[in-house]
Amino acid sequence: MMRINFRKRDGLARTGILEPGSAGPVALPAVVDPQGLFPDLSIRSNSSLPLCAPAALVEKFPPQEEDQPLTIHPQIASHAKSGDCVMVANWHTAFLNPRNYTDWLIGMKEKNPGDTLWYAPASALPANAAILCYSGFDLFDYTAVDLKSVQGRFCTPEGDLPYEALSQGMCSCPGCKAGDLREHNRHALRQEIALVSHFIATGQLRDLVEARCRFDAAHVAIMRHLDRNYVCMERAQPIARAGVMRANSAESMQRAEVRRFAERVVERYIPPKTDVAVLLPCSAKKPYSLSQSHRKFQQAVGGRAHELIVTSPLGLVPRELETVYPAGHYDVPVTGYWDAEECTVIAGILSRYFRKHRYRRIIAHLEGGALHVAQMAADDCGISLEYSCTGHPTGSTALNALDSALAGERRIKDDRLHGMISYQFNCSVDTKGITLRGHFPEVFYSRNNVQLFSIDTGTGMLRPTLDGWNLIPDGYRVHIDDFIPEGDILAPGVVSADPAIRDGDEVQIVGARVLGTGRAALPADEMKRCHRGVAVRVRKIKKI
Repeated sequence: MMRINFRKRDGLARTGILEPGSAGPVALPAVVDPQGLFPDLSIRSNSSLPLCAPAALVEKFPPQEEDQPLTIHPQIASHAKSGDCVMVANWHTAFLNPRNYTDWLIGMKEKNPGDTLWYAPASALPANAAILCYSGFDLFDYTAVDLKSVQGRFCTPEGDLPYEALSQGMCSCPGCKAGDLREHNRHALRQEIALVSHFIATGQLRDLVEARCRFDAAHVAIMRHLDRNYVCMERAQPIARAGVMRANSAESMQRAEVRRFAERVVERYIPPKTDVAVLLPCSAKKPYSLSQSHRKFQQAVGGRAHELIVTSPLGLVPRELETVYPAGHYDVPVTGYWDAEECTVIAGILSRYFRKHRYRRIIAHLEGGALHVAQMAADDCGISLEYSCTGHPTGSTALNALDSALAGERRIKDDRLHGMISYQFNCSVDTKGITLRGHFPEVFYSRNNVQLFSIDTGTGMLRPTLDGWNLIPDGYRVHIDDFIPEGDILAPGVVSADPAIRDGDEVQIVGARVLGTGRAALPADEMKRCHRGVAVRVRKIKKI
């Protein structure tokens, strides 16, 4: 009996272990010999209909199968169950139409449980393995690279080259040393799959995909079409990552986690009670407050205005959210030039924010592209900006001008906790009497010596204690069956979950006899659709 255990997710991509029964375990994603894994695959009927075939034709010729993998098709319903392996025949033809590729993929993902194993036969090459895994495929075979070998093509992650490349010193694998093109191509595919696995494990597959796809226009188009399906992609993305988010291309602005941050700043975040705001430039160092430039800005502002950092690709980062992923974890190339698309997207974010939150005064302490974006937003929403920057923002003249512009304004309450809670949990909490101890990244919030929240040093997100959850009125709850957990909560034990929950969210565990706190290991919809795997990694359980 085949068993699948997914261990790490990065969007639609997964790593894990496949135990095929009699054979030894296989690390996923993997390239395998399908005859050894699925012996009856070559003698099946009706399992290779074209992806574009109409539903009537596919239903007329149902696949004849008695064992794994189960054939699925974009035009018909799926009967796959949790833990099955599903096969999409002819998936290599989907690359010819990136729009269909995306529509078919998302349609099939929604019709199948989240813990099914996805097999793309005769599709994987070193050049497309990254985008296939990014799309959620886990299992591949050697058919496509063997065909390239017969055609005399030398496969690399950047594309296939003429046969002569075998002897030009581009690779030192055993196949190249022996002059064996077939072995080189197979080795190149295994090597690329191993590299993809590493990037999934570190939560940086998107960075690899953005780099790899530059060699194939269809791959770029697929990535862009997937980004446009924001609802599907956002649901699959973890709420935070511990590593750096590299925003090195124009497509980075459409990443689901970038758009999610902007949406939450506009729709969820509640700013402090003040009617004066200062727009500041970002800094290379994160969080911004640790940089020399922002120490100077904060000294000049003196707590007399709400500080908002204008940055690409995130748009707008309130000071209270500077530690939160991805605001405290991104890296972007700095050139001083913002292109037209970049300006339009970021100006749109600022405009939406200022339409919702009306300030009496908005002081722009900016230069270059950031200043242009602020002016575009001001014109769009009909507000006036004041300017305090005549030269470099950290220059003494500019800082003195900023100080003078705020003369007479009263200091505002520094309540980062309130802003972070509104962003993370979509609620407003009375933080009166809550005190802070420690310094970032070791920060703890307490009331009457009872700890309520701490900050996760890796992601910058809040971690509520059981007492802290009492302040959050609703949402982010996972309801479990009537049992007392001995460890992590598995998916079969989940009765219901707040639809807003994403992988990595802090959640409260609610049962008939227990309350607990932990971190979601699956998004809410997969907690309910899956029948195996960890749903919540438990931090503390209390019997009631």
